This record gives sequence, structure tokens and C-alpha cells, in this order.
Amino acid sequence: MRILFFGDVVGKAGREILARRLGPLKKAYGAEVVVVNGENAAAGLGITPAICEELFALGADVITLGNHAWDKREIIPYIDGEPRLLRPLNLPPGTPGLGSAVVRRGSTPVAVIALHGRVFFPFIPDDPFRAVEEEVERLRRQTPVILVDFHAEATSEKAAMAWFLDGRVSAVVGTHTHVQTADARILPGGTAFITDVGMCGPWQSVIGMNPELALQRLRTQMPVRLEVARGPAVLSAVCIEVDPATGRALAITPIQEREEEPA
Repeated sequence: MRILFFGDVVGKAGREILARRLGPLKKAYGAEVVVVNGENAAAGLGITPAICEELFALGADVITLGNHAWDKREIIPYIDGEPRLLRPLNLPPGTPGLGSAVVRRGSTPVAVIALHGRVFFPFIPDDPFRAVEEEVERLRRQTPVILVDFHAEATSEKAAMAWFLDGRVSAVVGTHTHVQTADARILPGGTAFITDVGMCGPWQSVIGMNPELALQRLRTQMPVRLEVARGPAVLSAVCIEVDPATGRALAITPIQEREEEPA
């Protein structure tokens, strides 16, 4: 079986390229399940109920979130009633929403976990290693096919998580840094890994944001409000092929498509 995972969708440009390409890519790769990281889908910060419905209508089976999960406050009541929208698993007890979901689209269920890293973040969520270990043990009683979206800053933390879960989950895919890395591989225990899937958003940008505003913030250290850049978009994703009987990954294929600059 094959799972398509799309990296962080940034603003309208990211949603538009996803709208054009999700269906054709799902068909081309023969994917049964589609997972989309949507935490930057609403003008670069957070997600709204309307955008969630838009992404589900495009074909997303699960939407994962990260550090911008609560930037749009209207998502808080929505997430409690939408089990396909996942906030990070390792947030404190009592946080709205769920950190994992089980999708049934083919003969074998697919479990998806949203997880958050701790290195270089101003807030410290609960220990992701302990939280995910307990959740994987629970989910493996339902299915051997488990995908983890690890939303983290540090390459080392993402790689460590993949090795920690090697042989226990089908894939650990990194998100958050918005640049697709060139290290997609299958670890010895059968877990597919990539440090960062990349983003779906404006290509000529600073990780999706207007370069001039990003430079102002970095050079002046003032609280400049960032805005999503304009122009052609890039789509970044991975296709993961999994043995449904064992949950072992058979292949991981990075996908990146860039729109052309206007003539």
C-alpha cells in the first residue's frame, strides 16, 4: 500500500498548488491514504475550520498540525469534533483534540500520529519519546501501518526519533523547516525516514514568507509581522510504500514540483 504525505501547506499559494496536484499525484502513485500538514494553511499561521473542510474535500484523509495549531482560535471548538484533524500528541493533558487517528481506506488500517519536538522551541511540550512510545504500543494493537509526522526544528532530534522508532512504525517524516532534505531512506528495522518533507507554498520566499519582511525581522530584531510571499509555488511531498502485513516500509520517494516564473 502507498501513503502520500504533503509537507507544510503555506497560505493560499500552498492550498492552490495542492488543489491542482493532489488528485493527479494520488492517481499517479496509486496512493490509498493522503496526509497533509496544514498548520500554516491560513495566511501562513494556523488553520481555520473552512480551510480544513477545503483540504478534506481535496482528498486529505488526515490533517496534522504543529506549533501554530492554535493561532486561529476558531479551530479550538472545531478540533474537538473532527478526529481527522490532529494536534501534536505530546501536549499537556486536557488539550483539545487528538494526537493520533486511524484511517480505514483499504484492506489495512493506517494510523497517523502528530508529534512535536522540543529542541529550539520557546515552549516545551511533554517528552515526545515517551509519549509516542506509549501511543505506538496502543496503535500496533490495531494496525502495523503507522506514520509519524514529527514537527521539529532540529535535524538531530528528528533523526533520533526515527532511530528510536525504527522497526516499530512504518515512517517518520519531518516537518516544520519547510525545505525538503536529501536524506530520504529506509532504516535497518524497516522505518522510512526523511528529515523534512518540505513545504507547499511560495517558492521565491524565506520558507514561504515575504523575504523583505523576514529580513527586517532578522536584521532589526523588531517584531515585524510576517506575510506569505507571492509568486510561483513549490509542492513538496513523499510517497511511502508499505507492506501492509508487517508495516515495514518498502520505499520512500521524495516528490517536488515547482511552478514556472511568469514570462
